[in-house]
Amino acid sequence: MTTGTPPAEVLRARDVHLVRDGRPLLQDVSLTVRAGEHWALLGANGAGKSTLLGLLGARTHPTRGTVDVLGRRLGRVDVRELRAYVGHVDPRHPLTEPLRVRDVVLTGATSSVAPLPRWRPTPEQEARAERLIRTLGLAGHREARWPTLSQGQRGRTLIARALMPRPRLLLLDEPATGLDLPGRERLVEALDALRRDHRELATVLVTHHLEELPPGTTHALLLRDGRALAQGPVADVLTGDLVGACFGLPLALARHGGRWTVRTTGTGTGTGTGTGTGTGTA
Repeated sequence: MTTGTPPAEVLRARDVHLVRDGRPLLQDVSLTVRAGEHWALLGANGAGKSTLLGLLGARTHPTRGTVDVLGRRLGRVDVRELRAYVGHVDPRHPLTEPLRVRDVVLTGATSSVAPLPRWRPTPEQEARAERLIRTLGLAGHREARWPTLSQGQRGRTLIARALMPRPRLLLLDEPATGLDLPGRERLVEALDALRRDHRELATVLVTHHLEELPPGTTHALLLRDGRALAQGPVADVLTGDLVGACFGLPLALARHGGRWTVRTTGTGTGTGTGTGTGTGTA
């Protein structure tokens, strides 16, 4: 990227509202994500994080406001074509067949859950799948079947799958769901490796645990009751006052080696923020 020239916009949401069954899920939310930025969407359960991610991934449309994904406005573009340029990682991936890791990754080339009949990958696609498997730390599991994988191995497999079509944007919906501490740390390490190896890739990660954020996280958006409470560079947004207001708890935050820890400073009950168990080591 040329010095002094802002990176290209990957996402822009303006004054977005989303109403479902008469209930407002998002209200007046705006967000701009540029190439090479790594955003965290943070908030308690029900704050609207996954709902907003669905808009950013062209899976739903706003009731009011505009969403531009890779320069194309929702409502004016074939979303099936647009989704080919957006990697979406959902740990609830609906795979029922006992596919090998390699085969799951290759389904990212066809945007399908299972291999398509009579489809064969090109040598270039096979080579890319192998590179991604290595990058995500799965080289020793490439022949392992889906039912035998741990939750963490499945998560990293799905990230490799999402990267197969060389997307400019990667959306991660609570990728650490169900992981134990070693699995979480391996996932965080893999996400940070992606940042180093794919400089132009923009990512948006949904979580309600600050301990799950990779060191390369650059920006954050705090959601509370469907509204944006604060957004911007992590140094400005991830503070005890702002995150505490987001979760409704008195909190103290600390950052060590690029990783965050959280602890309560009062007597409130937990809301899903975690208690500061992250250490920043893999």
